[in-house]
Amino acid sequence: MANTIHVDVVSAEAQIFSGEAEFVVLPGEAGELGIYPRHTPLMTRIKMGAVRIRLPGGEEELVFVAGGILEVQPNVVTVLADTAIRGHDLDEAKAQEAQQRAKEAMANAKSDIDFAKAESEFAVMAAQIAAIRKLRKK
Repeated sequence: MANTIHVDVVSAEAQIFSGEAEFVVLPGEAGELGIYPRHTPLMTRIKMGAVRIRLPGGEEELVFVAGGILEVQPNVVTVLADTAIRGHDLDEAKAQEAQQRAKEAMANAKSDIDFAKAESEFAVMAAQIAAIRKLRKK
């Protein structure tokens, strides 16, 4: 199909999404990227946030990513995510609990490394919560 592009979203744990899309929007390092079929080849790092995949027919699939790499070829988009969770699998209560634990770990950190790990976890949970709230608005 000339009006779609194949999209694969994978993480170290699993393949999260594989299918055709009308377009994809994701958080690039320099800002939000929109990818349509026949896009110029591109490779860039992606930031933490939501990958929005517009399926043929208008439905949208949302995947939360905690950073990674994006590769775009004219007919294929590949997202190699550090961590990826489908939008419908996100749980706001669990994310808030994990964020609170990370906040406590930051307060009790015994070293810069412990603090940095806790701070990173806190940021991941904050981004997940933002993605969940964005999903609920739709």
